[in-house]
Amino acid sequence: MSVGTSAWQFTILRLPVRLAQPWALAFLAAIVLVALLWGLMLRGRARALRVAAPERLLARMAPKAGSTRDLAGGTTALLGLVLLALAAAQPQCGTQTRLAHRYGMDVVLAIDASRSMLARDVEPSRIERAKLALSDLIDHLPGDRVGIVAFAGDAFVQCPLTTDGAAAKLFLRAIDPNALPQQGTAIAEALQTADTLFAGGSPGGAGKAIVLITDGEDHEGGIGKEADKLAKEGVRIFAVGIGSRAGEPIPLVDKNGRVTGYLKDRQGQTVMSRLNEDVLREITSKTKGKYVVSEAGDLGVGEIDEELGRMKKAEYKTRQPVDYVDRYQAFAWPGFLLLLLGFAAGEGRLQRRRA
Repeated sequence: MSVGTSAWQFTILRLPVRLAQPWALAFLAAIVLVALLWGLMLRGRARALRVAAPERLLARMAPKAGSTRDLAGGTTALLGLVLLALAAAQPQCGTQTRLAHRYGMDVVLAIDASRSMLARDVEPSRIERAKLALSDLIDHLPGDRVGIVAFAGDAFVQCPLTTDGAAAKLFLRAIDPNALPQQGTAIAEALQTADTLFAGGSPGGAGKAIVLITDGEDHEGGIGKEADKLAKEGVRIFAVGIGSRAGEPIPLVDKNGRVTGYLKDRQGQTVMSRLNEDVLREITSKTKGKYVVSEAGDLGVGEIDEELGRMKKAEYKTRQPVDYVDRYQAFAWPGFLLLLLGFAAGEGRLQRRRA
Protein backbone atom coordinates (compact mmCIF):
# COMPACT_ATOMS: atom_id res chain seq x y z
CA MET A 1 0.00 0.00 0.00
CA SER A 2 1.35 3.40 -0.96
CA VAL A 3 0.43 6.36 1.21
CA GLY A 4 0.33 9.75 -0.44
CA THR A 5 0.14 13.16 1.20
CA SER A 6 -3.65 13.23 1.04
CA ALA A 7 -4.80 9.79 -0.04
CA TRP A 8 -4.07 6.12 0.50
CA GLN A 9 -3.94 3.85 -2.53
CA PHE A 10 -3.94 0.06 -2.57
CA THR A 11 -5.48 -2.86 -4.44
CA ILE A 12 -8.13 -5.39 -3.45
CA LEU A 13 -8.46 -8.41 -5.75
CA ARG A 14 -6.45 -6.47 -8.37
CA LEU A 15 -8.95 -3.61 -8.21
CA PRO A 16 -7.39 -0.19 -7.51
CA VAL A 17 -8.88 1.38 -4.39
CA ARG A 18 -8.25 4.78 -2.85
CA LEU A 19 -9.23 6.47 0.41
CA ALA A 20 -9.44 10.16 -0.46
CA GLN A 21 -9.76 11.26 3.20
CA PRO A 22 -7.74 8.73 5.22
CA TRP A 23 -7.64 11.01 8.27
CA ALA A 24 -11.28 10.03 8.92
CA LEU A 25 -10.09 6.56 9.93
CA ALA A 26 -9.04 8.15 13.22
CA PHE A 27 -12.73 7.92 14.15
CA LEU A 28 -12.30 4.14 14.24
CA ALA A 29 -9.92 4.46 17.18
CA ALA A 30 -12.49 6.56 19.03
CA ILE A 31 -15.20 3.98 18.25
CA VAL A 32 -13.00 1.17 19.58
CA LEU A 33 -12.44 3.15 22.79
CA VAL A 34 -16.20 3.73 23.19
CA ALA A 35 -16.85 0.02 22.61
CA LEU A 36 -14.34 -0.95 25.30
CA LEU A 37 -15.83 1.49 27.81
CA TRP A 38 -19.35 0.31 27.00
CA GLY A 39 -18.31 -3.34 27.40
CA LEU A 40 -16.72 -2.59 30.78
CA MET A 41 -19.88 -0.76 31.84
CA LEU A 42 -22.11 -3.72 30.96
CA ARG A 43 -19.77 -6.11 32.70
CA GLY A 44 -19.66 -3.95 35.84
CA ARG A 45 -23.45 -3.59 35.96
CA ALA A 46 -23.99 -7.34 35.60
CA ARG A 47 -21.50 -8.02 38.37
CA ALA A 48 -23.17 -5.48 40.65
CA LEU A 49 -26.59 -7.07 40.12
CA ARG A 50 -25.26 -10.52 40.93
CA VAL A 51 -23.80 -9.24 44.17
CA ALA A 52 -26.98 -7.37 45.12
CA ALA A 53 -29.42 -10.30 44.71
CA PRO A 54 -29.40 -14.09 44.22
CA GLU A 55 -29.73 -15.29 40.64
CA ARG A 56 -33.30 -16.63 41.08
CA LEU A 57 -34.48 -13.48 42.81
CA LEU A 58 -32.73 -11.36 40.19
CA ALA A 59 -34.63 -13.13 37.42
CA ARG A 60 -37.92 -12.18 39.06
CA MET A 61 -36.97 -8.64 40.06
CA ALA A 62 -35.24 -7.65 36.77
CA PRO A 63 -36.19 -10.09 34.06
CA LYS A 64 -34.58 -7.89 31.39
CA ALA A 65 -31.25 -7.61 33.20
CA GLY A 66 -28.58 -9.65 31.48
CA SER A 67 -30.67 -10.06 28.32
CA THR A 68 -29.08 -9.76 24.89
CA ARG A 69 -31.16 -6.65 24.01
CA ASP A 70 -28.57 -4.21 25.36
CA LEU A 71 -25.76 -6.11 23.66
CA ALA A 72 -27.56 -6.33 20.31
CA GLY A 73 -28.65 -2.68 20.33
CA GLY A 74 -25.25 -1.37 21.31
CA THR A 75 -23.40 -3.62 18.86
CA THR A 76 -25.71 -2.49 16.05
CA ALA A 77 -25.08 1.18 16.83
CA LEU A 78 -21.32 0.68 17.03
CA LEU A 79 -21.29 -1.17 13.71
CA GLY A 80 -23.22 1.75 12.20
CA LEU A 81 -20.59 4.17 13.51
CA VAL A 82 -17.83 2.04 11.97
CA LEU A 83 -19.52 2.16 8.56
CA LEU A 84 -20.02 5.91 8.84
CA ALA A 85 -16.33 6.34 9.67
CA LEU A 86 -15.40 4.34 6.59
CA ALA A 87 -17.78 6.48 4.52
CA ALA A 88 -16.12 9.63 5.88
CA ALA A 89 -12.77 8.28 4.59
CA GLN A 90 -14.33 8.61 1.09
CA PRO A 91 -13.51 5.20 -0.41
CA GLN A 92 -13.13 5.24 -4.20
CA CYS A 93 -12.64 2.48 -6.72
CA GLY A 94 -13.33 1.69 -10.38
CA THR A 95 -13.22 4.12 -13.27
CA GLN A 96 -15.70 5.95 -15.44
CA THR A 97 -15.66 8.47 -18.27
CA ARG A 98 -17.28 11.86 -18.51
CA LEU A 99 -18.03 14.08 -21.47
CA ALA A 100 -15.91 17.24 -21.40
CA HIS A 101 -16.14 20.35 -23.58
CA ARG A 102 -12.80 21.67 -24.79
CA TYR A 103 -11.71 24.56 -26.95
CA GLY A 104 -8.65 23.99 -29.10
CA MET A 105 -7.06 22.69 -32.29
CA ASP A 106 -4.97 19.75 -33.55
CA VAL A 107 -1.19 19.85 -33.25
CA VAL A 108 1.17 17.06 -34.34
CA LEU A 109 4.73 17.13 -33.01
CA ALA A 110 7.15 15.52 -35.49
CA ILE A 111 10.53 14.84 -33.93
CA ASP A 112 13.65 13.67 -35.74
CA ALA A 113 14.93 10.54 -33.97
CA SER A 114 17.81 9.69 -36.31
CA ARG A 115 21.31 9.14 -34.92
CA SER A 116 22.39 12.57 -36.10
CA MET A 117 20.18 13.91 -33.31
CA LEU A 118 22.62 12.41 -30.82
CA ALA A 119 25.12 15.13 -31.73
CA ARG A 120 26.03 17.32 -28.78
CA ASP A 121 26.40 20.76 -30.32
CA VAL A 122 23.24 21.45 -28.28
CA GLU A 123 23.41 20.40 -24.64
CA PRO A 124 22.84 17.73 -23.46
CA SER A 125 22.20 16.49 -27.02
CA ARG A 126 19.99 17.48 -29.92
CA ILE A 127 17.40 14.79 -29.21
CA GLU A 128 17.22 15.41 -25.45
CA ARG A 129 16.99 19.17 -25.90
CA ALA A 130 14.24 18.70 -28.49
CA LYS A 131 12.25 16.47 -26.13
CA LEU A 132 12.55 19.00 -23.32
CA ALA A 133 11.38 21.83 -25.58
CA LEU A 134 8.40 19.84 -26.90
CA SER A 135 7.45 18.74 -23.40
CA ASP A 136 7.32 22.39 -22.39
CA LEU A 137 5.23 23.17 -25.48
CA ILE A 138 2.70 20.47 -24.56
CA ASP A 139 2.21 22.21 -21.20
CA HIS A 140 1.17 25.32 -23.14
CA LEU A 141 -1.45 23.44 -25.20
CA PRO A 142 -3.97 22.42 -22.49
CA GLY A 143 -7.05 22.63 -24.70
CA ASP A 144 -5.55 21.23 -27.88
CA ARG A 145 -5.33 17.68 -29.15
CA VAL A 146 -1.67 16.70 -29.43
CA GLY A 147 -0.15 13.83 -31.41
CA ILE A 148 3.47 12.73 -31.80
CA VAL A 149 5.31 11.33 -34.83
CA ALA A 150 8.88 10.05 -34.55
CA PHE A 151 10.97 9.50 -37.64
CA ALA A 152 14.38 8.38 -38.86
CA GLY A 153 14.67 6.21 -41.99
CA ASP A 154 10.89 5.80 -41.74
CA ALA A 155 8.17 7.42 -39.65
CA PHE A 156 5.62 6.08 -37.21
CA VAL A 157 2.93 7.38 -34.88
CA GLN A 158 4.38 7.55 -31.38
CA CYS A 159 1.17 8.97 -29.87
CA PRO A 160 -2.24 9.54 -31.54
CA LEU A 161 -4.10 12.80 -31.08
CA THR A 162 -5.06 13.13 -27.44
CA THR A 163 -6.06 15.77 -24.91
CA ASP A 164 -4.09 13.95 -22.21
CA GLY A 165 -0.93 16.02 -22.04
CA ALA A 166 0.65 13.79 -19.38
CA ALA A 167 0.29 10.71 -21.63
CA ALA A 168 1.71 12.59 -24.62
CA LYS A 169 4.76 13.62 -22.59
CA LEU A 170 5.23 10.02 -21.48
CA PHE A 171 5.34 8.85 -25.11
CA LEU A 172 7.67 11.71 -25.97
CA ARG A 173 10.20 10.72 -23.32
CA ALA A 174 10.26 7.15 -24.66
CA ILE A 175 11.74 8.18 -28.05
CA ASP A 176 15.27 6.78 -28.42
CA PRO A 177 17.36 6.99 -31.64
CA ASN A 178 19.26 3.84 -30.67
CA ALA A 179 16.01 1.86 -30.63
CA LEU A 180 15.05 2.64 -34.24
CA PRO A 181 16.07 -0.15 -36.65
CA GLN A 182 16.17 1.90 -39.85
CA GLN A 183 18.40 4.94 -39.80
CA GLY A 184 18.25 7.97 -42.05
CA THR A 185 16.03 11.05 -42.13
CA ALA A 186 12.75 10.78 -44.03
CA ILE A 187 11.11 14.16 -43.47
CA ALA A 188 8.55 13.69 -46.27
CA GLU A 189 7.35 10.42 -44.72
CA ALA A 190 7.16 12.13 -41.35
CA LEU A 191 4.88 14.82 -42.80
CA GLN A 192 2.76 12.17 -44.51
CA THR A 193 2.39 10.20 -41.29
CA ALA A 194 1.45 13.37 -39.42
CA ASP A 195 -1.20 14.06 -42.06
CA THR A 196 -2.85 10.70 -41.34
CA LEU A 197 -3.55 11.89 -37.79
CA PHE A 198 -5.64 14.72 -39.24
CA ALA A 199 -7.74 12.27 -41.28
CA GLY A 200 -10.70 12.50 -38.91
CA GLY A 201 -10.90 16.26 -39.44
CA SER A 202 -10.35 18.98 -36.90
CA PRO A 203 -13.30 19.88 -34.66
CA GLY A 204 -15.41 22.74 -36.01
CA GLY A 205 -12.91 23.62 -38.72
CA ALA A 206 -10.20 24.43 -36.18
CA GLY A 207 -6.62 24.93 -37.28
CA LYS A 208 -4.18 22.10 -37.93
CA ALA A 209 -0.45 22.41 -37.38
CA ILE A 210 2.71 20.32 -37.52
CA VAL A 211 5.64 21.28 -35.32
CA LEU A 212 8.77 19.76 -36.86
CA ILE A 213 12.08 19.54 -35.02
CA THR A 214 14.99 18.24 -37.09
CA ASP A 215 18.50 19.00 -38.25
CA GLY A 216 17.09 19.13 -41.80
CA GLU A 217 19.35 16.44 -43.25
CA ASP A 218 16.84 14.72 -45.51
CA HIS A 219 17.92 11.48 -47.16
CA GLU A 220 14.76 10.48 -49.01
CA GLY A 221 13.41 13.52 -50.92
CA GLY A 222 9.82 14.36 -51.84
CA ILE A 223 9.45 17.02 -49.15
CA GLY A 224 8.20 19.78 -51.46
CA LYS A 225 5.42 17.61 -52.89
CA GLU A 226 4.21 16.62 -49.44
CA ALA A 227 4.32 20.25 -48.28
CA ASP A 228 2.16 21.29 -51.25
CA LYS A 229 -0.42 18.65 -50.30
CA LEU A 230 -0.52 19.82 -46.69
CA ALA A 231 -0.86 23.44 -47.78
CA LYS A 232 -3.99 22.59 -49.79
CA GLU A 233 -5.45 20.92 -46.69
CA GLY A 234 -4.85 24.03 -44.61
CA VAL A 235 -2.12 22.47 -42.47
CA ARG A 236 0.59 24.86 -41.33
CA ILE A 237 4.13 23.61 -40.69
CA PHE A 238 6.33 25.18 -38.04
CA ALA A 239 9.93 23.99 -38.11
CA VAL A 240 12.79 24.26 -35.68
CA GLY A 241 16.26 23.72 -37.13
CA ILE A 242 18.43 22.19 -34.45
CA GLY A 243 22.20 21.85 -34.73
CA SER A 244 25.09 23.85 -36.10
CA ARG A 245 25.79 24.94 -39.66
CA ALA A 246 29.46 24.04 -39.27
CA GLY A 247 28.64 20.44 -38.47
CA GLU A 248 29.07 18.15 -35.49
CA PRO A 249 30.28 14.54 -35.21
CA ILE A 250 27.75 11.90 -34.16
CA PRO A 251 28.87 10.24 -30.92
CA LEU A 252 28.68 6.52 -30.24
CA VAL A 253 27.78 5.84 -26.63
CA ASP A 254 27.75 2.73 -24.44
CA LYS A 255 25.00 1.57 -22.07
CA ASN A 256 26.21 4.03 -19.44
CA GLY A 257 25.97 6.99 -21.81
CA ARG A 258 29.73 7.41 -22.18
CA VAL A 259 31.12 8.40 -25.58
CA THR A 260 33.19 5.54 -27.03
CA GLY A 261 33.86 7.06 -30.45
CA TYR A 262 32.21 8.78 -33.39
CA LEU A 263 30.23 7.51 -36.37
CA LYS A 264 32.32 7.01 -39.50
CA ASP A 265 31.43 6.40 -43.14
CA ARG A 266 32.64 3.54 -45.34
CA GLN A 267 35.86 5.38 -46.10
CA GLY A 268 36.62 5.70 -42.41
CA GLN A 269 35.90 9.42 -42.31
CA THR A 270 34.05 10.91 -39.35
CA VAL A 271 30.46 11.72 -40.31
CA MET A 272 29.57 15.37 -39.71
CA SER A 273 25.92 16.30 -39.18
CA ARG A 274 25.11 19.80 -40.46
CA LEU A 275 21.97 21.85 -40.17
CA ASN A 276 20.18 22.13 -43.53
CA GLU A 277 18.01 25.22 -43.31
CA ASP A 278 17.00 25.51 -46.95
CA VAL A 279 14.60 22.56 -46.92
CA LEU A 280 12.99 23.74 -43.68
CA ARG A 281 12.49 27.27 -44.95
CA GLU A 282 10.90 25.86 -48.11
CA ILE A 283 8.22 23.73 -46.44
CA THR A 284 7.30 26.40 -43.86
CA SER A 285 6.97 29.00 -46.59
CA LYS A 286 4.66 26.81 -48.66
CA THR A 287 2.32 26.16 -45.71
CA LYS A 288 2.34 29.72 -44.31
CA GLY A 289 4.13 28.47 -41.25
CA LYS A 290 7.34 29.69 -39.65
CA TYR A 291 10.94 28.55 -39.50
CA VAL A 292 12.82 29.16 -36.26
CA VAL A 293 16.58 28.92 -35.90
CA SER A 294 17.60 27.37 -32.60
CA GLU A 295 20.22 29.08 -30.52
CA ALA A 296 22.35 27.89 -27.63
CA GLY A 297 20.04 27.13 -24.72
CA ASP A 298 16.89 28.10 -26.64
CA LEU A 299 15.24 26.20 -29.49
CA GLY A 300 12.79 29.01 -30.18
CA VAL A 301 9.72 26.91 -29.40
CA GLY A 302 8.29 29.91 -27.55
CA GLU A 303 7.90 31.72 -30.88
CA ILE A 304 6.01 28.75 -32.30
CA ASP A 305 3.80 28.69 -29.21
CA GLU A 306 2.81 32.29 -29.92
CA GLU A 307 1.99 31.45 -33.55
CA LEU A 308 -0.15 28.49 -32.48
CA GLY A 309 -2.02 30.77 -30.10
CA ARG A 310 -3.11 32.91 -33.04
CA MET A 311 -4.57 30.01 -35.02
CA LYS A 312 -8.28 29.25 -35.14
CA LYS A 313 -9.64 27.11 -32.34
CA ALA A 314 -13.04 25.48 -31.94
CA GLU A 315 -15.12 23.78 -29.26
CA TYR A 316 -15.30 20.00 -29.33
CA LYS A 317 -16.38 17.20 -27.04
CA THR A 318 -14.14 14.49 -25.66
CA ARG A 319 -14.55 11.67 -23.19
CA GLN A 320 -12.16 11.88 -20.29
CA PRO A 321 -11.48 9.03 -17.88
CA VAL A 322 -12.13 9.67 -14.21
CA ASP A 323 -9.55 7.72 -12.26
CA TYR A 324 -11.73 6.84 -9.29
CA VAL A 325 -15.46 6.71 -8.57
CA ASP A 326 -16.80 7.57 -5.10
CA ARG A 327 -18.22 4.54 -3.28
CA TYR A 328 -18.88 6.09 0.12
CA GLN A 329 -22.64 5.68 -0.35
CA ALA A 330 -22.25 1.91 0.05
CA PHE A 331 -21.02 2.55 3.62
CA ALA A 332 -22.97 5.69 4.56
CA TRP A 333 -26.53 4.47 4.09
CA PRO A 334 -26.15 1.05 5.83
CA GLY A 335 -24.20 2.79 8.61
CA PHE A 336 -26.94 5.37 9.12
CA LEU A 337 -29.62 2.65 9.14
CA LEU A 338 -27.73 0.51 11.68
CA LEU A 339 -27.21 3.53 13.89
CA LEU A 340 -30.95 4.26 13.88
CA LEU A 341 -31.78 0.61 14.66
CA GLY A 342 -29.32 0.61 17.56
CA PHE A 343 -30.79 3.79 19.05
CA ALA A 344 -34.34 2.53 18.47
CA ALA A 345 -33.62 -0.65 20.40
CA GLY A 346 -32.27 1.34 23.33
CA GLU A 347 -35.15 3.85 23.22
CA GLY A 348 -37.77 1.07 23.14
CA ARG A 349 -36.24 -0.52 26.21
CA LEU A 350 -36.30 2.79 28.11
CA GLN A 351 -39.98 3.30 27.27
CA ARG A 352 -40.88 -0.18 28.57
CA ARG A 353 -38.99 0.53 31.80
CA ARG A 354 -40.88 3.78 32.33
CA ALA A 355 -44.19 1.99 31.66
